[in-house]
Amino acid sequence: MSYSLLRQHRRWLSLGAFCVVLSGCVSELPVTVAQPDVSGTLVVGRVVTIITGESQRIYGPELRSFEVINKLSQERLKVIMQSKDGYFSLSLPAGTYELNLVQISEGPFLSMAQLSSSFALKSDVMTFLGTWRFGVDSPKYGRQVVVSMIQDERDQERAQQFVTETYPTLKAQSLAMLTPQPSHEVARLFEVMPYPRIVGFFRRHWW
Repeated sequence: MSYSLLRQHRRWLSLGAFCVVLSGCVSELPVTVAQPDVSGTLVVGRVVTIITGESQRIYGPELRSFEVINKLSQERLKVIMQSKDGYFSLSLPAGTYELNLVQISEGPFLSMAQLSSSFALKSDVMTFLGTWRFGVDSPKYGRQVVVSMIQDERDQERAQQFVTETYPTLKAQSLAMLTPQPSHEVARLFEVMPYPRIVGFFRRHWW
């Protein structure tokens, strides 16, 4: 095998390994679980995404998705949000989970960051995980996202109303408040390009 062919072979092997890490063994969940699918623990939360500086991009940032890992089973669960401000509801088994990856989109631009906030769910206890605020830097070298998780009384009331309207059989139950820890994180954003968003064309930028 020639040197150029060997280099190409190694490149495809590396790319294949990366794609397995990026997308393998991940179960996608809808942003709102249907009532017939609710079992175990119902988890509700709100996400808000903002730009913290100036940007020349036409589109503002929104949370495209986030991924949590069940610490016991190591199962990875990806929630497709595609919203700059919205609520999510999940049905998860009791256990400890870690917020692992988040994807931020700005129109055709896509970036990701790795986080480590964790939370423990009790069996049959409806839980409000609070409001997750993602503050995204302006596009620049060393771009970061600041994550702040808080408990807001108004957001909890809206979440309770959302549960009452979406899950009538659960309306008599109240939401327990739980804030993932650490509740404040700063992480590096890695931009995915070129576009469109195709896994085979992934390239990491340091901004």
